[in-house]
Parts: sequence; structure tokens; C-alpha cells
Amino acid sequence: MKTVLPDRQQSLVQWVSQATGINTFGVKVRLRGNDLHILCEGTECPQRWRTLSDLLQALQQTNLDILTNSEQTSIYQVFVYGRRKGEQRPKWCHRVYLNQIDKHLEQVEQALLADSEKSKQSGGALIVSNESLARQGNPEAIARYLSETLSTLGVSVQAKIKPYKSSKNSQPEENRLWIFCQSSYSPDASLLAEPIAQKLRYLKLSGYQDAVIVSQVRGETAPDWLLRVDLTPPEVMLKEWARWGDIQAIARLLTEVLSGLKVAVQASLKESTLHIFCTPAFDPLGTAPIPDKAVCLKAIVPQLEAIAPQGILAATVYGQKAGDKQPTWIDWLALPATNHPAFATSPLDLANTGDEPAIIFLLERLLNPDLDWRLLTGGIRVLLLKKNDLLHILCDAPVCPGRQQVASKITQFIRHLKIPGIMGVRIYGRRAGNKEPFWHYGVDLQHRQRLVPEATPEFAATSKYVNDLVPSETSEPILRPDLTTEEVQSFVTEVARDWIATASATAKKFLLKSQLFTESDQPVEQNPDDQGLKIALVWGTLGLLLTLQTDWVLGRIIAQTTPSSPKVASVVPSSSSGQKTSLTSGKTQSQKTTFFSHTSKIKSPPNQSSVFNASEFTQSDDTPTKNLAAAPLKEKATATAILLAARSQMPSFNVRQLDEQLALYKQRLARTGTPPDVLIIGSSRALRGVDPAALSKALATQGYPNLDVFNFGINGATAQVVDFVIRHVLEPSELPKIIIWADGARAFNGGREDITFKSLAASAGYKQAFQKTPTTGSTNDLPEKENTVNSAEQKTNDEKQEVSTYQAVNQSLNQALASVSASYQNRDQIKSLLQKQLLILGRSQTVASEKQLTDGTSDESISQQAVDFDGFLPLSIRFNPARYYQKHSRVPGNYDNDYKSFQVEGQQDTAFQEVLQFTQSQKISLVFVNMPLTADYLDPVRKQYEQQFQQYMLRLATNPNFIYRDLSQKWPKANDYFSDPSHLNRFGAYEVSKKLANDPMIPWPVK
Repeated sequence: MKTVLPDRQQSLVQWVSQATGINTFGVKVRLRGNDLHILCEGTECPQRWRTLSDLLQALQQTNLDILTNSEQTSIYQVFVYGRRKGEQRPKWCHRVYLNQIDKHLEQVEQALLADSEKSKQSGGALIVSNESLARQGNPEAIARYLSETLSTLGVSVQAKIKPYKSSKNSQPEENRLWIFCQSSYSPDASLLAEPIAQKLRYLKLSGYQDAVIVSQVRGETAPDWLLRVDLTPPEVMLKEWARWGDIQAIARLLTEVLSGLKVAVQASLKESTLHIFCTPAFDPLGTAPIPDKAVCLKAIVPQLEAIAPQGILAATVYGQKAGDKQPTWIDWLALPATNHPAFATSPLDLANTGDEPAIIFLLERLLNPDLDWRLLTGGIRVLLLKKNDLLHILCDAPVCPGRQQVASKITQFIRHLKIPGIMGVRIYGRRAGNKEPFWHYGVDLQHRQRLVPEATPEFAATSKYVNDLVPSETSEPILRPDLTTEEVQSFVTEVARDWIATASATAKKFLLKSQLFTESDQPVEQNPDDQGLKIALVWGTLGLLLTLQTDWVLGRIIAQTTPSSPKVASVVPSSSSGQKTSLTSGKTQSQKTTFFSHTSKIKSPPNQSSVFNASEFTQSDDTPTKNLAAAPLKEKATATAILLAARSQMPSFNVRQLDEQLALYKQRLARTGTPPDVLIIGSSRALRGVDPAALSKALATQGYPNLDVFNFGINGATAQVVDFVIRHVLEPSELPKIIIWADGARAFNGGREDITFKSLAASAGYKQAFQKTPTTGSTNDLPEKENTVNSAEQKTNDEKQEVSTYQAVNQSLNQALASVSASYQNRDQIKSLLQKQLLILGRSQTVASEKQLTDGTSDESISQQAVDFDGFLPLSIRFNPARYYQKHSRVPGNYDNDYKSFQVEGQQDTAFQEVLQFTQSQKISLVFVNMPLTADYLDPVRKQYEQQFQQYMLRLATNPNFIYRDLSQKWPKANDYFSDPSHLNRFGAYEVSKKLANDPMIPWPVK
């Protein structure tokens, strides 16, 4: 409710007191919308007509806008109340239209004269209502008319007429009515939309195609929302539908024509003949005469010829009394469709051929079953757009139509039509006046040869005006607009100068510490301890000779042992030439790489057999021989990630894989300069389950070439972890246009302890991330002990940087010495010989170690050794239940800690809601994929939890920019696609990637 400011209120009270002579303590005022309410009270109730006379004379000489707040819109009417002090309800109330004060004064004078003469005769001028004035099209009168309803809601109204020049030069300039609503709060559009639409359409304004309603909160510069109201007169709407052969519209038009003759009309259609029944409009006693035949036909025939209803060839007119079984008279008429074949085809037959106007009429008739409601509010309007083999249908209304209300009806209708060339339908809903739809729904009617996801087409805000109601806004972020080019250049120069000085000082210090160099301005002092130098040279020479001798002896032993060792020959067969080269050509390999030679493996050709599988683990004898499709293995990047994470300036997050994945992601950003087009995120099920290379290749075949995809999967990541990474670790400019969240129900279990997030929250990186974004959290209440731990972790990170540099130099020296060593190239064989000898001392321990290496299912070893530069973990292991459960215990769902106290409500749900709101605000499409599981994993307990999770996701699927896809039971028996009961291998990841690329509802970005 809008109240006047204290100083302005005092001014109004004093003005009323001076005008009426009532003490200021007996006057109260209040502003609501465009209405001013004045309460006058005293020990005796003030006389109505005398008080009004004094007040109206003062209103004639005063501009109320001067007495009110400058931000308050104009006052259109004043309500004056009178009561006695102590009473709750006023004794009298009078409404004054400020644009008709003279007529009000005349009325009051007549009333005063009547009171003086004790006469009961009524007199005075006739007060014209705001409605009558508004029908003339005057904008101020329209605003006063609307304020009668909206002022009670605290909404003030202004109306303006703005000329509009059509884009087509042949079209004359037209007027558009703009209604500006201002309030101290943000009213819901659905609250005001239909009342405003009804009142505007009730006026039956001429000269306006439509009206635009703009709602704005007082004090704000940008409008809160826009609404379009169709001002097409009801008669025009009726004639349009009657032209298409709508029986109800035809009956309504004929009734209006015959209403002057007191004749009512009913109509029905049988095949292609229209039957019209004329009866008396009012005949309660049954004595009214039967409508005259000649008079009725004279009125009906011209109307039917002008309408020329589509698909109706003839009409039969009957005259009778209501309730009679036999008509008194009958006549037959031939309609224009008889002589014009273009009018003979029914709308349904036209729609079957793909005629768009016919389809629009049938859809609007389907969605507006209540004709009165459509004429009152404008109803649901349909826009149509054909694009390739898809039919895009947009439904808009003053209140956005619900998806459940229209989607199923339209789908069934289009499926029934069987329009040639249409293989799918995409349905959208929006509020009239908006350009972007609020929701979308899609169905493929046939199997499409090319399942290319279609982006939302550009529907105009109206069918006639394009890009007029909603101005386009750029979404390009502005980064440091206050930073000039000169400041950037100065900063870069200063940093470069400091770096050169620091590097020079470091190099000088290193050379001086080696004691091989001295400063040029210092005298050279002779070291008197020559004896110590000689001893050092002797022992150094002996050590070097001993090292060379040991290397030569080991080389001789290996040369003698290799021919007689059949086991080595079986491990490295002659067919695996690529792996031989990697073992015997150390020199060549060392020349190709400097720091990361151990991260690049030479793979055997696919048509050659090897005891090593594609993930560098030995195969068992019972490994399936079935060939499965998969993307080629890429270079491993774990060693690079470890080094990049150690060199990073950002503190650790206490989750090693998060540190390494973030380091790889930052490296990708530094290399490309832009974020990837698609980001995959989630737990280990995302890390192993979606292959970026396969997804990018599949999207290229679907018409989306050169899309950059990165997998940011993290073992053990829950919704809280994903929320933290998206909203706090990565900057908005580092996020892609679409995020694929691949996971399952256990990541949303709010009842279990979130170990991963708990470890992350205790890290220094977590605190630094929230220091960068203080609005999302505060770290002031953290204990001093955690600050001490963070400083220790920072120190450890600094030490890691020094160690990694030393390791790089050390590795370069090792490679240089390897070229002259006799045993270095065969170090793996030396290691095997030592292991054989140690088996005598600890056989059981060695066997256990070999089993772990042969099995290759250790999550820790896999996650640390096999991630590629796309962040993806490709596993070639195929799940074999008989072998798997010999090494791992079978854990039922009721004993699985991941499902402990399962509930989707809690901190995980809160985190997910934050992600939804953030992605919507950043206009990022979020797709959640419920990843496949095996039948062994989905026992009855887990199935029950999965059903709860499904219902939870389906409830959230109504959110804009969010899509849910369920693949949990896609391949329950295809064990070859899994590495364990709940994780895919690279073959399953390949199939999932193809499935996602072919999904028609995922809005993939277009470069």
C-alpha cells in the first residue's frame, strides 16, 4: 500500500482542513494507486453535501499533484468519507472524478437546494462514468478506468499512445496503446494479466491492434515484466472463426443479427450441411409467434454469403417454437462453397495437407473450448513455424499456458493429422509479450534419419511486429570496464621487469653457491685446505669407477639371462613390435621427450594380440574376446596434472583429483583462451562414463563440428562438491554454455556423511574460494587451528614446487646418462630378477602385489595413472561377476554406506537448488544424466531408492534450462560395458556419449 510521505501528508491534511473548516485532528488522508482517500470526522458526523461543496470548490483551484510526492503518479479520483469519532465505519462515502468537477459541483448544489426545500426530488447533472469516456479511446480516460480496479491493489496507472511504423512500407502508420503500471512492490504478472485484458477488451477500442502493459517497481529503472493484450474486437474474432466453419461462432453472429427481431438461433453441422433453427427469443408462456420466414431469411442469407464458411456446402433453415418436434417452415440455401471449390475443402482436410492457417485455427479451437472466455481475454494464441522436418508450435496467452494443459492435446492432434514431411513436433509456452518461451516440450512422431537437436526458433513477440516489445540484451560480460589499455601495458611491463631481476638474482646466487664462480668485484682468495680437495677428488673417482663397474656387471648378467628365460619371451611377444621398441630404444625415446616421457605409451596395433590390454593392465585368461566399439585411447595426463597442480598458486583442496582436474582445466583455458563448449561433471561415474572424444565425434556427425568437451569428474563428488566447483572454484567466464552432470541417486543422499565435501571444506583452497566471493559465505568464524593448518599446507605446496623442479632436472640427467649405461635400458628385467630372488623371503607378499597389478581394478591406482588430457578415465576392464566377486565382497543395498539413511532432502538438495538457480541466472543449460547401472547392483533396496530419486528429478524437470535424462536401466545385462557393478568402462562410455549426442532435446551449442 502506498502512503504519502510525512511532509506531503501534512500538506494534504492542512489543505483539506482549510477547505472544509474541519480541525486537522479530524482529517486523515491516504494514497492508494491513483486514488486519494480523505476521511473527515468530528464529534458529529460532518454534513455530506456541505463538506463536498467546500472540498469541490477547493479542488477547482488546486493542483493535487503539487501537494503529493514527486514520485507519485497523477491522482484520478478522490474518495471522501464522513463519520463520527469513535465509530468504525463511515456514515457516507462519495466518489469524485477529478476530470468532471464541474458536474459534481452542479450535482452537490442541487442536493443542497433539495435539502433546504425538504424535497425528495432528485436532480443534478449526469456524471459520466470513466468507462464511457474510455470507450472513446482517450488515454487519460483509459488510465482512470483501469485505476478503478488496480488502485485497490496499490498499483498506479498511466496510459500513452505511441505511433508505430510497420516494417512494411505499404502499411500505414498505426497507434499502439501503452499502459504503465507502477507500484511499491513487484506484483505477479498472473495476478494482473487477465483482469487488465478483460477490462481493456471490454471497452471494444477501435484503432488499436494491441496494448502493451509495462509493470515497474517504483524507484527501479528497468521494467519488471511486459504483457501484450490482443485488442482485436470480438466481432472480428467471431467472423474469423466463422469463416473457418466454426458452428458456435456462426450461431453467435446470426443471433446478434436477429436479436432486434427477438429471434434466437441454434446451429448444428451434419456432414457438409449447416442446420439453423430459428425460435422466439423469449417465450415463457408459449404464446410468442413463430419467427417470420421471409424476415429471417432476409437477415440470414447475406450473412452466410459474406462469411462463406469453409467446408460447408449448404444450409437448411428451420422456423419453429422452442420444444416443437416439427418445424413450421423450412428452406434450403446453397452456400459459396458449392460454386467455389477452394471453399469446399474442410479445415481438417486442409490441415492434413500441411496448410498452416488451417492448422492454426484447429489448434486455437482445440485450446480455447470456451468461446466466451476467448472473447473476454483474447484466449490462447498459436504461432506456427516449420523448420526442416520439425513443426514448432508456440502457445501464448496473458497467463502462460501450462505444459500439462496444452502439450498432450497438441501432440495427439498433430499425431492424428499425419502431416507429410513432419517427423517431430516441438511445443513452447510463454506469456504474451515475451520473446523467450517459459517451457518447451518435444516428441518425435517417426524415427528421424538425422536426430539433430533444434534450437528454439525466433518467434516474434506478436505475429505482426518483430523485435518490438522486448529489446534484445547482450549477455557479453564486461570485465573491468575501468581498466584502460595503457594501464594494462604498464602492469605487464612492470611484472616483466620484476621477473627478469628476480631470475638474474636467483641465477647469480646459484652460481655463487656452487663455489665455481665468485663475484667480479671481490678478490680471489686461495683456499689453504688443498688436502681436502684432493681427498674429495679421490673418493669421487672411486665412486664413479664403482658405478661404472656395477653397471657393466649387471649388463652382462642380463645379456646372459635373457636367451634362457622363456617367461620374458612370453611377456614381450614378437608381434608386439611397438612395445619392444619402447623397451629397447631408450635413447631415441629420451630424445623425443624432456619431462613427461613416462606419460606417453606406444600401443600395439588393434589387429595384433597382446597380453597387455588397452589400459596397460595384463589380461586374464577368461577375458571376453568380443570386439566392442570405443574411442581411441589418448595420451595420459596424470603426471602433467600432478606437476601443474604442484606449480599452481591456488592452495590445495585436500582432494588430490580435484586439484589435478582443475590444473588440467586451467591449462586448457590458457591454451584455447575460451572455456570448452561442453563441461562434463560429477563423481567417478562421470569420470569413467562419458568420453569427451567420443561425444565430440558423435556431435560432429550430427551437425555440431569442432565442439570442445572436457570431463571434470571427481571421485566421490556429491551435489555439494559439484555446487562448490561450479559456483566458487570456476569463474562465470570459465563456464561453458552447457553442463552435463552425469551421476546417480547416491550423490544426492542427504542422510549419509559427505566425506569428500567434509575434506574439501577443511582445506585452504576452500577458504580462499570463499574469500573471493564474500557474499556466499564468511570465514571470520573459523578457528585459529584451521588457519595454522592452512599455512602449513601452503608451505607444503611451496616445497612441492621446489621438489618438482629438482625432479625435472634430475630426470633430464638420468636420460643423458642412460645413453651410455649398459643396464639402464634393461632396468625392468633387472627388477624382475630381484623380485624372483626376494620371493624366497616373502612369497605371499609378492603374490598379493602381482594379483593387484594383474587385476587392475584398484580405483586409487587407476585414478592416479590413466586420466587423459580431456579429464577422462578410460578403462578397458570388463565386468565379469564370477571373477569380480572372488576378489570383492558383494554388498547389498541395505548395508551400502552410500545409501545409508537415504533421503533426497537435506544439504544435497539445497546444493542442487543453488546450482539450478545459478545456471539459470547465467543462461547455462544444465542436463542431468542418471548413469547406467548393472542388474547385479540394482537389488530391491537400491531400486526403491532409485525410484525415489526418479520422482525427485521429474519434479524438478519443469525448471527452465534444466533437462533430465534417465539411462540407469539402459543396459542392465550388458556387463561388457561396465568395469564394476556401478561404473562404466570406456566401451560403455562410448555408447553413452553416442546416446547423448543423438538426444533431440539437449540444446547443444552451435559454433
